Amino acid sequence: MATRRGAPTGDHTWATAPTKYVHADGVNFTYRELGPRGGVPVVFLHHFAAVLDDWDPRLIDGIAAHHHVITFDNRGVGATDSAVPSDLEQMGRDAATFVRALGHDSVDLLGFSLGGGVAQMLALQNPALVRRMVLAGTGPRGGGGIDSMGRIVGLAYLKAALARKDARHFLFFPRTEEGKRAADNYFARLAERVVDRDKPISMQARLAQLRAIIGGGKAAPDDLSRITVPVFVANGDNDLMVASAHSADLARRLPNSQLTIYPRSGHGGIFQYHREFVPAVLAFLGETHSATAGSSANETKTGGQS
Repeated sequence: MATRRGAPTGDHTWATAPTKYVHADGVNFTYRELGPRGGVPVVFLHHFAAVLDDWDPRLIDGIAAHHHVITFDNRGVGATDSAVPSDLEQMGRDAATFVRALGHDSVDLLGFSLGGGVAQMLALQNPALVRRMVLAGTGPRGGGGIDSMGRIVGLAYLKAALARKDARHFLFFPRTEEGKRAADNYFARLAERVVDRDKPISMQARLAQLRAIIGGGKAAPDDLSRITVPVFVANGDNDLMVASAHSADLARRLPNSQLTIYPRSGHGGIFQYHREFVPAVLAFLGETHSATAGSSANETKTGGQS
């Protein structure tokens, strides 16, 4: 039986939304929610080594202006207790446990990077639970190439240590003048929340997530034709962490998908292009899509800047 505690959300932005807790399956899940209640909530699933405070406020506030948004730390992440599992399957089951603990039987998912892999697992394991999905900076399990994540992340952390910067400067954004400005703006936005900050990610969580990512790259491909709900796939055009071609491959494997590739951007393309991405997500969530299997992926490229 799930138990919940936390102050009512009220009228908040991401900078002030209170942190809440729900207990389910022996785990105290940490979460925040904001936006109008009613309808299908949008549940956010985050990237490798991320906690609640690593969500870009412009994404959260922009989508929460029209939808009930829920963000959470999955098992063992941030202030959520227990230990992070080292496989995507269990991460998907834990995410479903959290969603059901809040009393929801239908949700939209927005999964970024590792969160996109978890979202795919959740949809495969619990198809009736998912209405629509947004998958950003991610690819299909067994797509190949993702198993090199350890080397890519290690090199980025070395560069970050030498430059005294967060590794995401090198992992999420191109090292062009435009990309460097986008990175600086992104980190300035992350610093806007100054109260009730989340607990930092643990080393156990980092290592387990990395094993899950590498394992996903080596795994047998999933039958993504089973995911017939509408899916919006997005990425930058030069993603170092999850090759942009993997996102295009993901969209091709999903029978009811659309694909947007943001130019001159990388893994963090949705943050660099948040002014374009948020309206696109809102339009996608509000549209009426046919769930007929076999419809082709529609690719668009945007030239807007952020």
